[in-house]
Amino acid sequence: MTWNLPEPMLTVAVDRPDVPAGWAAEPKWDGFRALLSVETGGVVLRSRRGTEMAASFPEIVAGAAQLPDATALDGELVVWDATGRLAFEQLQNRLARRGAGAARAAGEWPAHFVAFDLLRLSGTDTTGWPYRRRRATLESVFAARRLVAPWTLCPSATDPQTVGEWLAWASVGMEGVVFKRLDDVYRPSVRGWRKYKVHETSEAIVGAVTGSPTAPGTLLLARYDDEGRFQYVGRTTTLARQAGAALAGLLVAGRHEHPWMGWSFSAGWGSREQRDVALVEPQLVVEVGVDVARDASGRWRHPARWHRAWPDLSPADVPRLTAPPY
Repeated sequence: MTWNLPEPMLTVAVDRPDVPAGWAAEPKWDGFRALLSVETGGVVLRSRRGTEMAASFPEIVAGAAQLPDATALDGELVVWDATGRLAFEQLQNRLARRGAGAARAAGEWPAHFVAFDLLRLSGTDTTGWPYRRRRATLESVFAARRLVAPWTLCPSATDPQTVGEWLAWASVGMEGVVFKRLDDVYRPSVRGWRKYKVHETSEAIVGAVTGSPTAPGTLLLARYDDEGRFQYVGRTTTLARQAGAALAGLLVAGRHEHPWMGWSFSAGWGSREQRDVALVEPQLVVEVGVDVARDASGRWRHPARWHRAWPDLSPADVPRLTAPPY
């Protein structure tokens, strides 16, 4: 019987970093969620949305020889820079590389697979095991196989003091912590884990840009409301040239059925000056830094600070637009 990678288990956001009784915590890495399977020499490296990434990360494929056959892991692909900070932009740039270009990039910006869950071991499906057993077995695999780069074992702890120390790692690009119930099985597609993020950032969908899709100046952001309507929520500050260039390959010019067709946009919150914009297909999710100032509809009154693109997320992953509780 053929074994296939399951859909990833997902998280739900929480607003406090407290470790609940009966739960363990793990650092939230600033990278790409990835599931990996090794079967008779073949390697599958799949993103959260199902994109095959093995061709972009040949060092991960080569490193799979260290793992037992018929084994699968859940984890995060990350890249560190020379200062020890997580370099998300370099990781993102590597996704487009193939062949010789991917091999060169692996030498310049090597990726690591931070393993945080065990889905299969030597042909045994472990998703039905409780987290505490999967975790203990994952640790034993690292110890017995003496795994080295590109493999990294994600820390896990139940001690609140340790979790507090992890939260101080924001300076190196750590996003927060993920909480997992010790007796919970691995449930594909279920939001059974909890996630606390340190940074005041939020996700939105790009609906239009100033400038053009090939040379965006600022992004006009949107979210769907509870009625399924594509609503404007704010704009970003002017993009740095490097960020604009990276986005150019991810934006697609809007089609005639775009939900904002015929709309006009002001130059800023409270301004009557109109701004020329170019519509783009509402498919790219981005992460931006925002403050708490919102209007009665829940839109951000101040320009959002560009953080990153999230091509691995879909618009359905973005929170709905809701009015603030006044």
